[in-house]
Amino acid sequence: MTVTVLVAVTHRLETRLVTALEDAPDLSVVRRCADLPDLLAAAAAGMADLAVVSADLRSLDRDALRHLAAHGVRVAGFAEPHDEAGERRLRQLGVAAVLGPDTRPEDLARILRAVVAGTTAHPSGPVAEPSPWAPDGRAGLAAAGRGTITAVWGPTGAPGRTTVAVTLAAALAAAGIETLLVDLDTYGAAVAQSLGLLDEAPGVAAAARASEGGLLDVAGLSRLAPRVGPRLRVLTGIPTPHRWTEVRGAAVEDILALSRSLAEHVVVDCGFGVEDDEELSYDTAAPRRNATTLTALEQADHLLVVGAGDPVGLQRLVRAVQELAERPAPAPVVVVTKVRASVAGPHPERQIREVLARFAGLEAPRFVPWAPADCDAAILAGRSLVEAAPHAAVTQAITALATVVDDRAEAAVRDRSDRGRPRRVTARRG
Repeated sequence: MTVTVLVAVTHRLETRLVTALEDAPDLSVVRRCADLPDLLAAAAAGMADLAVVSADLRSLDRDALRHLAAHGVRVAGFAEPHDEAGERRLRQLGVAAVLGPDTRPEDLARILRAVVAGTTAHPSGPVAEPSPWAPDGRAGLAAAGRGTITAVWGPTGAPGRTTVAVTLAAALAAAGIETLLVDLDTYGAAVAQSLGLLDEAPGVAAAARASEGGLLDVAGLSRLAPRVGPRLRVLTGIPTPHRWTEVRGAAVEDILALSRSLAEHVVVDCGFGVEDDEELSYDTAAPRRNATTLTALEQADHLLVVGAGDPVGLQRLVRAVQELAERPAPAPVVVVTKVRASVAGPHPERQIREVLARFAGLEAPRFVPWAPADCDAAILAGRSLVEAAPHAAVTQAITALATVVDDRAEAAVRDRSDRGRPRRVTARRG
């Protein structure tokens, strides 16, 4: 079968590449594209199976490669000999194979057919990088890119997603697990404010820009996600909601993949929106505001769904869990926050459990008590609940979730609970 090819490389390389392709068996060049828009238009028209691009093609980014993939066009790279920077950029963008002018025609045909068949490396996978955080020799898991991702999501109405995410990340870090907290809420990012950080500092927006340009690696991500405590890093969210267009789904996928190599556990604070109606509003590819949350749910290993323990919050929670069933996401662990008798009636946990079992089929929700004073004190101090109120009931309830999403946290959480339990004193008889 003949593989049809689009060529989009700079003029310095075009002649040599086209000559090599014409000499290769079962390859046919159907169009020489003048620039990236020409390439994207040809791909959308279904003209070819494969595109060959060079690292210096103007405006080439990760979003363009995702556009090509959406139209069934695989991508290979072409670089000058000894152009290590160009080859590295192509691979960081997710290009599966990078060729050079000295590649023999028969090898060229074999490699490009493998790219079309999808038998090369995954096209969206990042370049493997050593983990920069492991002087103690515990980097094996993360260096292999196998860190765990937990997404914290919930419906609209401020049920406490950020509080749960921040406390969970702090609890994992306190358990000795290298943790990264990522704020992907494109509607109201609040992790930076919760921890007393400058929200103008480079964070997820800077990481997304670097990813789109093929410049993001593990070391670069570590610089953008500073430590805020022992074993805890934070990648802050976008400072103002109108900048949501800077963080696209392809970049988020890359950031999360690299995060697995940066930390043993990644906690993602997600926005509430999971609708993808934006695709219905345009006849061309357009940014999607909810793509950050949808991508996080797809990439996550664990999912905490947070809802408020009042009638309105529970109704939204039931609908949210039902909506999640139609999306690619892990089985949810339901967390009901702000639990109190004044709004849920006597024995609120029992009442809420019965409601969730009846209307959503949920049998084992987790409960977090209403504790405005403890939460206010933590916000005022710019610290997590683990630091500001380690023995408070709200802290213990969220900390217990760490054992649900990471087995390594169980011993540390049990030890802290034992230390916080009052000792029984027996009076000595005189």
